[in-house]
Amino acid sequence: MPPPGEGARACFAAQGDLIRAMPRFASLDAKVRAAMRGTSVFRIAVYDLQGVTVYSSEHARIGDDRSTSPGWLGAARDGRVISTLTHGERPSASQGGVESRDLIASYLPLKAPGSDSPVGVIKVETDITPFLRQIQATSLALRHTADNRQERAARKALDIREQVDQGARTQLVVLATLLAMLYLVLLAIVRRAQRLIEKQAQESDATKQRMAQTEKMTSLGRMVAGVAHQLNTPLAFSKSNVFMTIQALDNMVPAIESSARMLEKEVAGDPDATQPHDLDGLGIGSSLGQIPDELRTAQEMLGDVLMGMDQMHELVDNLRAFTRVDRTRTTQVDLNRTLSAVVCVARSVVSTKVRVAEAFQDVPLIDCNVSQLNQAFLNLIINAAQAIRGAGTVTVATSVEQGEVCVEVVDTGCGIPDRILPHIFDAYFTTKPADEGTGLGLAITKDVVDQHGGRIEVDTQEGVGTRFRVFLPLSARGTA
Repeated sequence: MPPPGEGARACFAAQGDLIRAMPRFASLDAKVRAAMRGTSVFRIAVYDLQGVTVYSSEHARIGDDRSTSPGWLGAARDGRVISTLTHGERPSASQGGVESRDLIASYLPLKAPGSDSPVGVIKVETDITPFLRQIQATSLALRHTADNRQERAARKALDIREQVDQGARTQLVVLATLLAMLYLVLLAIVRRAQRLIEKQAQESDATKQRMAQTEKMTSLGRMVAGVAHQLNTPLAFSKSNVFMTIQALDNMVPAIESSARMLEKEVAGDPDATQPHDLDGLGIGSSLGQIPDELRTAQEMLGDVLMGMDQMHELVDNLRAFTRVDRTRTTQVDLNRTLSAVVCVARSVVSTKVRVAEAFQDVPLIDCNVSQLNQAFLNLIINAAQAIRGAGTVTVATSVEQGEVCVEVVDTGCGIPDRILPHIFDAYFTTKPADEGTGLGLAITKDVVDQHGGRIEVDTQEGVGTRFRVFLPLSARGTA
């Protein structure tokens, strides 16, 4: 706010004259001075919301403009109590004359009854000069006492120093011995702690390996049962078709042999062979007429056998790709191709009521340990399928998001309750019966994703389903 001009100051001064001329001013002023008498209050002033002094125990200040005062600004605008420390020569309203005093000026907002908005500001200046002088005197006395005590302490220190100098060498030797012993003890403690840490690290690695092996054996057991079931079906109908083909060929043998004998006689010039025969009467004609149908049936059954063998071959290839022995090497991998093998193996494990669908987009090759990722994704798919009660769908999708490959496993299952969600990646935590889960699948999955420098996110809704999203970098970072 800019300072007022000469005209404004003259107007404020005129207002001050009017205030002092008010009939009740003298009585109110007398009451204020009576209240100040005998106290440490040095000066009292009251300002309106424009910063104009409407009352001051120094009458000459009535009408002054204080709108630029920091204390008035804080109290009037913000409604805060402001206190400042001032020092200087100021006229005394109660004692007269001019004195150098130390004052505390407190600006207090005046609020209308029933309102929090300030209507003015009251300034109370308290004289703290006596207190400061008392503090200074006390400080001087304390300093004098401290000097005396320091002098006595110095003399006593000299005496003690003489005694200390006499036993310094002995104490130095003792101290050196103690320090050496302490060093040896600390060294032994540190080495023991280091051995314990190394042992715990080894045990932790061994535990992780045992966890992974346990989960792998569990998954392998489920896969063996599923693969056996998947292979049993094509094997059964292939065996049946081969048996039926053999029977059909056996049925054609008599007719073919009879026809062959008649052809041999005709070639040899046998007179009986030149005579017309009733082939149907001999039973050869009907047999020969059935041969084309039998051959077509045999071809169809052999085609089914080939189809069953192709199914078994595909399953074996996917199983071989899934169970690659190389678990340490990081290579460039087509994630869509390896996920197809995982989905094929998963279909042999999960319930036939659950459909496992693929929704792959074109994604670049990534550096990864394919064997570890196969295990991780199989765990996610099996968990998703087990979360579905009855019929449902598990969708495995791939995409690229902000320089990372994203693999989604989405199910239409029961969802994960909020109270369980924070613990799903804890080792040995499971809500399944003892014979259905070890509680290691998701823990191992998260560990594998972390080792590949990726992250895993979970979105779930009870009664609707769950979505796991695995983000993997395009290049390997810390894969094991």
